Amino acid sequence: MNLAHSTQAPETHRVWDPFVRIFHWSLVACVVLNQFVLEDGKTAHEWVGYTASALVLARVLWGFVGTRHARFSDFFPTPTRLAAHLRALQRGEHPHHDGHNPLGAVMMLALMALVLALGATGWMQTTDAFFGEEWLMELHEALAHGLLWAAGLHAAAAIVMGRLERVRLVRAMVTGVKQRF
Repeated sequence: MNLAHSTQAPETHRVWDPFVRIFHWSLVACVVLNQFVLEDGKTAHEWVGYTASALVLARVLWGFVGTRHARFSDFFPTPTRLAAHLRALQRGEHPHHDGHNPLGAVMMLALMALVLALGATGWMQTTDAFFGEEWLMELHEALAHGLLWAAGLHAAAAIVMGRLERVRLVRAMVTGVKQRF
């Protein structure tokens, strides 16, 4: 047995900057508030929705000007990146990615798109042109349910992939440091 190896500290990588982490947990708070705490259609619900949309827009901007692992160029899920990642998973391999893996990037972009669609449909309901439109209210509700399902899948995938890749993913979104164990 190699004692030097067994006493080594776990491999760590500084990954997500404070902006990304504050964005993530603030968005989680907005979703939880609007889905489970605040009453639909009330002023507080609307403003929390606008806040969520503003957070996503700020994150999109940060995706172009932010730190290395916050930039879309670092993790954007191109067809080539997705195909290579899926082939590796099919072989039972779990390639290491300092930032988001390609499937995580797809989920992140889908979640942000859902939040923006919710913000748009919510705002539309406050306008004279669309006030009281049943189809729009149903679309907004369907998007909200889709967001909850996607967020649940995202959380479950972070836990499962963290175990498979032997990386503390949830902790990394709190501390900013990915740690292999």
